[in-house]
Amino acid sequence: MVSTDTASAPGPLFDRVAILGIGLIGSSLARALAEYGIARQVVCADRSAEACAKALELGIVAEATTDLAAALDGAELVVLATPVGSFAAVGEAIGPLLKRGTIVTDVGSVKQATLRDIGPHLPDGVHLIPGHPVAGTEHSGPEAGFATLFQGRWCILTPATGADRHALARVTEMWRRVGSTVEIMEASHHDRVLAITSHLPHLIAYTIVGTASDLEEDTKSEVIKFSAGGFRDFTRIAASDPVMWRDIFLNNREAVLEILQRFTEDLTALQRSIRWGEGEQLQDHFTKTRAVRRGIIDAKQA
Repeated sequence: MVSTDTASAPGPLFDRVAILGIGLIGSSLARALAEYGIARQVVCADRSAEACAKALELGIVAEATTDLAAALDGAELVVLATPVGSFAAVGEAIGPLLKRGTIVTDVGSVKQATLRDIGPHLPDGVHLIPGHPVAGTEHSGPEAGFATLFQGRWCILTPATGADRHALARVTEMWRRVGSTVEIMEASHHDRVLAITSHLPHLIAYTIVGTASDLEEDTKSEVIKFSAGGFRDFTRIAASDPVMWRDIFLNNREAVLEILQRFTEDLTALQRSIRWGEGEQLQDHFTKTRAVRRGIIDAKQA
């Protein structure tokens, strides 16, 4: 665990950082790297010329280009902020362009996929330190980012056995300086933990909002009109980037399916308690889950 104090940070960690993908997370990191003096120069590459133009217009990067080679030239740190499903193609494209000593990291929500799809394409002397900042909003695009997104949030790093310690220390320090608390975790354990804390909740939200959208038109309008806090929260989650979440579910399918099966069994038990009027069992269950919420608040993660 690493402190989140950014006030006493020394000089820049990197001369040049290249961020590949300038959406919510990429643009937030670009802003933070510049604002906190962590990198002397931040550049980005994105396949969308429009996104590159917007990043330049907003002043969040020094250079923005659709040319990978131009963005990677001279970069000490390369951050992959593209959807997880693109990693194999991105890894293949950037591998020949990376100089010895370069550090490659990412911000994806599935860490075994990073090791599997990026690692084999990197040449000797290039260091891979997978990362996952547990932060975000339902918004996307370069204009959605903000420098304080990572303040008080966790960032999980999942280096492979034998990963370069100096590279790990530099990536750890970067996340500490943008305000995160850093945890080192084994990649498969990360994917299982996030399957329950993040991936399953998103799947449930997409399902509930989808069910509402399938209702007859008169009922659907009332669902929207009389949305209570719970349903509004589900719609916020379900508004997240569909491409990103498609890739997360496909690349973490084993862990998600395992947790989904357990959830289905628990849901069946609740269904039985409701059918048979087992109020005591329902109250006991709700009391236990209420305690989890209080724990999250106490941990300042709500």
